[in-house]
Amino acid sequence: MEAAAQFFVESPDVVYGPEAIEAQYEYRTTRVSREGGVLKEANYYGSLTQAGTVSLGLDAEGQEVFVPFSALLPMVAPNDLVFDGWDISSLNLAEAMRRAKVLDWGLQEQLWPHMEALRPRPSVYIPEFIAANQSARADNLIPGSRAQQLEQIRRDSETSGLARGLDKVIVLWTANTERLNDTAENLLRVRQGSHRHSSLGLEVSPSTLFAVASILEGCAFLNGSPQNTLVRGPRELPSTMSIVSYNHLGNNDGENLSAPLQFRLRRCPRATWWTTWCRDNPVLYTPGEERADHCVRGVCAVLCDSNAPLDEYTSELMLPARRTRCWPHPFWLDLALLTELCQARVASATDMDPEPPDLPPVLSLLSFLFKAPLVPPGSPVVNAAGCIENILRCTPGLRGLPPQNHMLLNTKWSARGPSLKRVWTRGCHLPCVNKKGPVPAAHHGCTRAPMPTT
Repeated sequence: MEAAAQFFVESPDVVYGPEAIEAQYEYRTTRVSREGGVLKEANYYGSLTQAGTVSLGLDAEGQEVFVPFSALLPMVAPNDLVFDGWDISSLNLAEAMRRAKVLDWGLQEQLWPHMEALRPRPSVYIPEFIAANQSARADNLIPGSRAQQLEQIRRDSETSGLARGLDKVIVLWTANTERLNDTAENLLRVRQGSHRHSSLGLEVSPSTLFAVASILEGCAFLNGSPQNTLVRGPRELPSTMSIVSYNHLGNNDGENLSAPLQFRLRRCPRATWWTTWCRDNPVLYTPGEERADHCVRGVCAVLCDSNAPLDEYTSELMLPARRTRCWPHPFWLDLALLTELCQARVASATDMDPEPPDLPPVLSLLSFLFKAPLVPPGSPVVNAAGCIENILRCTPGLRGLPPQNHMLLNTKWSARGPSLKRVWTRGCHLPCVNKKGPVPAAHHGCTRAPMPTT
């Protein structure tokens, strides 16, 4: 039998010894986690416009009819948005995503090929306005004076829109929180000056430069960081996956609720609310889809008559990850979509002034999406989603639906059901007194108030 020919492997991973050959081999495999056998798909969970619903009214059975928020009026589809931007760091978005260590590793791997080609434009870096520890990232800067930096931002906004055939450019500031800015006079002088340093009297923050450039280019500017310009950071609106409650009681109520039957009865109203919540939002919760709701109640005598509650909400947002805290990412989309809607298709007029006026410099309609909203001088602050909903309901496309008041008077009296026309309330038999004298009682001691037809 002929002996086999000898051969040697030249590799740093192979070591030949007198008695053995040692090889270092990297073996890779894939670990897969199953979540009920459900295929995860991209979504816009957490977005007010894309995942929220609005009640249109009642159907023939007296049940509320809900439609997606985005169906109220024609809106720009979020998939049609084109993203561009500035950053003092030159990393592309894929590298920045890995450095941030926020998203799950598996999700980063899926997003990498889509984000690797996105690289930010040079931005403005003024060390006096941000923490010194940010200097290590500042390798992608716009050179020149403040006026030159301002003009470069304007050119970037213009060229980005023209090169891609965009209808509109909306600038959203999501960068660092800055210290307080200087005076309004310096803001007006920045276009004329050539100075670079705040010590020469032109102390203007980077966010203010972007705001001024946006105004000069006719672009809406939204400030997503609590600092120098008009509006502040967004709140979270997650899609809730589960609600877990712990309530430790030390009094007799806790002793009573420790019995299973009594505790079950206490839990029923909560379960009813949870079921109604899922039913009213078919965008987030498909029919038959289960959501966990757990309520734990323990007895702790040392607490006496006080209690120690703890509620934990587990939420799923647009990126397929479950968190016990909320992320504001989808609100960036809502800010851009609602701003575009107000600029393009929403206007108001009165009989006294039939010409629709221009929008005020501060778009207070977006107050709900900011922590500390700013409104035009003399205007009240209405920080509620209902403000956005009701303004859109009164548009001609919806034929002037009445504002949503959540009174549901038709459900308070069961005699006539949804077609109830009038509400009768028992009046006061005692005469009411005001500055002009007694007010005569109503006929038969009753007052009558009409109710809108539903």
